[in-house]
Amino acid sequence: MLSVALYLSLAFVPQSPAPAASTQSGGVATPWDVRRMLDSLQADVQKLAPLLDQMNPDEWVRRGAPYSYVEQWKSSKTELGYFQISARSMAKRPEQLSLVLDTFFRLEALDRQLGSLIEGVRKYHNPAVADVMQAFLNEGSRNHDQMRQYTLDLAKDKEHEFEVMDSEAQRGRAVISRQPPAA
Repeated sequence: MLSVALYLSLAFVPQSPAPAASTQSGGVATPWDVRRMLDSLQADVQKLAPLLDQMNPDEWVRRGAPYSYVEQWKSSKTELGYFQISARSMAKRPEQLSLVLDTFFRLEALDRQLGSLIEGVRKYHNPAVADVMQAFLNEGSRNHDQMRQYTLDLAKDKEHEFEVMDSEAQRGRAVISRQPPAA
């Protein structure tokens, strides 16, 4: 019982407020900072939807483009949708590591898909649209870096919580094992 009480007192200590951009100082960003970062990421990603919608990679194939651009385009649209869903879920529970990891990995996958698709857009669609997409990747790197740092900070924080729980459980077992048996 002692270990549970100590764990509860440690687990619910409020986090010190730290903006998402300065989580490197050792703290995990606050939920409202994470939501602000997610809102910014979602707004940036949402700007890609109309660009992807105006593309017709099947037409590119008819003009000699490899079919892989069709697959990259489809994957980009799919990843964009998955990222939006994942980010909305994460915004509701920014402290849940599985949601944070899913959102981060979706963002990474979207960036990879777009990076591959940009050359096809440049060559077979419109170089200006390719430039806009490249600018998105370049400008989004700040939010992307914040997301990466938050993911790392949260994982470290969860590991620390687990270590504290394990240590307290071991201490509790030691206390219980030293007690004399009940008569």
